[in-house]
Amino acid sequence: MTKSFKKRSALFRFLDKTFFHDFILPTRRLIVLVLIGAAGMLIAAPFDAVLPVFWSFNALLLVLSAIDLLLLPKRSSWKIRRTLPEQADVRSTFEVSLELESLGLDQSSVVHVELMDHMPYTFQLESSQLSGSISWKSTSFGYTVMATERGRYVFENVVLRYFGGMGLWKKQVLLSSQNIIEIYPDLSQVRGVLNAVQDVLILEGHRVFKKQRSGSEFHYIRDYVQGDDVRLINWKASARSTKLMTNLFQPEKGKIVTIVLDCGRQMAIELEGQVKLDRTLEAALTLAAVALKQGDQVALIAYSNKVKVYVPAGKGLPHLQALTKAVYDLSTDFVESSTQIAFTHILRFLKKRSLVVLFSDMESYLYNQEMLPYVQRLRRSHQALLLSLQDPLIHQWARVRAEDSRQAYKMSMAHKFTTDRYAYVNEMAGKGIPVMDVPADQLTLSAVNAYLDLKANDRL
Repeated sequence: MTKSFKKRSALFRFLDKTFFHDFILPTRRLIVLVLIGAAGMLIAAPFDAVLPVFWSFNALLLVLSAIDLLLLPKRSSWKIRRTLPEQADVRSTFEVSLELESLGLDQSSVVHVELMDHMPYTFQLESSQLSGSISWKSTSFGYTVMATERGRYVFENVVLRYFGGMGLWKKQVLLSSQNIIEIYPDLSQVRGVLNAVQDVLILEGHRVFKKQRSGSEFHYIRDYVQGDDVRLINWKASARSTKLMTNLFQPEKGKIVTIVLDCGRQMAIELEGQVKLDRTLEAALTLAAVALKQGDQVALIAYSNKVKVYVPAGKGLPHLQALTKAVYDLSTDFVESSTQIAFTHILRFLKKRSLVVLFSDMESYLYNQEMLPYVQRLRRSHQALLLSLQDPLIHQWARVRAEDSRQAYKMSMAHKFTTDRYAYVNEMAGKGIPVMDVPADQLTLSAVNAYLDLKANDRL
């Protein structure tokens, strides 16, 4: 860096600070006084007294302005402290508190302040109380905000404007206070899973009830009811209680569920106000919560043209927190995803049998010619389940009434895409590979039901 560049850089920083960050601006009171002075000069014009009125009035304003600015606290005397939660859910409101303090105020001084926080652009302001008066003690202000996208965000600066005394001028200063917040996916369904009683689960307004079926792990003994398998009657317990008792078995715990998330460009398509990746991420975390509550282990892989995130299998609530922490800021890449990379990673690092649940897009399934051999190889040692989100636009076009050639073309293409999707699902079912192409609002319910059915039938 040359010496002349350093000089220019310092000059630019000074001009930026003076004219864009720390500067003064007139208040409405000063503007009104200027207008009154202009009216006085118009009145004095017939008496040839314009210049005396002009100079005397402006000199008075200059003196009053100097006194007003001198009475205001120095910019360096202001301190700001921001308080906000370390994490919050996307599309949920939270409170941000700003505590303002000035070391240059005495007990008799009162200054009017206006605050503006530099929020990330994906945040929406819901309500605010960011103006008021401050005396020699500190004063708290606050506002309510909502994040519209997941990720890790930084709150850096707060703009302060303050005036007092005669109220002719406002000073502005840029105060630095850095805070970091992590915006997580919508975890309301995950919390519902964790708070649910045994065998009862509410997902997307539907009550899921899975009756215990036969399994290989003993659970407990209960009274025999009509319809129970007579082969499971516990004769010793029946003899002691003088009534028929039956053994109840449950599927084995400790199985592994591997969640695979596609982060390619197709997952950046928006469906009903959310991109596909956000939809699948919420469903995947809910499935993970159900599996962990059932006593199983959960692993997770996110990929595009490379493996972006890999969380080894683990169990318990701490592992659910680790999964959420690993994927809360996951984003799509503008590349074609490679399922082969994800499946190769699974075959290399996951030796125990597991249920592999792939959240991807139907177009990726249809046009990836190399995917089928990898899935068939995966099925030799694992159970596979492929999930996809239906496109409501295709269904809408398939039902449209063709009134011209353009609409007829749209309808025919929509029918072709729909037929191709159904044909692929049936073809894969014939090969023993389940594929579920479901609407966006049924993705979570379908994934959880498929897992519970496989577990109840001891197919994990």
